[in-house]
Amino acid sequence: MLARQPVSATPQQVFGHAPAVLGDALLENVNLSVWQRQLPPHITGFAQSLMALGEPLAESLTIEPDANGDVETFALATAYRDIAGHAGFVADVAWLVRAFSSLVEARRVGLRLRILDKAMCPRFHVDHVPLRLITTYAGAGSEWLPEHAIPRHRLGDPTVAPQGIERLLTGEVALFKGARWEGNEGAGIIHRSPQVAPGERRLILTLDWLA
Repeated sequence: MLARQPVSATPQQVFGHAPAVLGDALLENVNLSVWQRQLPPHITGFAQSLMALGEPLAESLTIEPDANGDVETFALATAYRDIAGHAGFVADVAWLVRAFSSLVEARRVGLRLRILDKAMCPRFHVDHVPLRLITTYAGAGSEWLPEHAIPRHRLGDPTVAPQGIERLLTGEVALFKGARWEGNEGAGIIHRSPQVAPGERRLILTLDWLA
């Protein structure tokens, strides 16, 4: 959805303990919605076991839901399918894909699953996409800024120190509204990857609305 007009009020962020809160991302003047969930033990265990291996992981898929919004079974992290909790982890990702695609009636969803040992986007920025789902299964969550924490025209300026930095918790599911959402021009949520200490890593999933 291409941006046409800027929002008319201060962008808001909403939070809730039920997945229905993700639907609030579709509301005007909301640029971030967060499902404050806690991961079940079997998924946490899988993620921790995977991270303990110290191996790299970078997988990308393009998923096309059918006319009913259903998603066919897809292969993910198959090299680690013998780790306890793998099936539950893949089922959780599939649920998120279905929920995300149904929410925006997506015809195509881009999935990326990565283990990161450094900040991919270390400076605060706005994504040039309509809507992106981000969740961290292990390690530090993404950081974001409330409105007016930094002048938008100073984004990327290393001399500006923003105040009030917020961080998502592990397991929380966030919908980040970007600059290409219709009517959201100039109001996408400002965020960045967290700084990762030496030896620390993150297991992060992102979903993008491609069409």
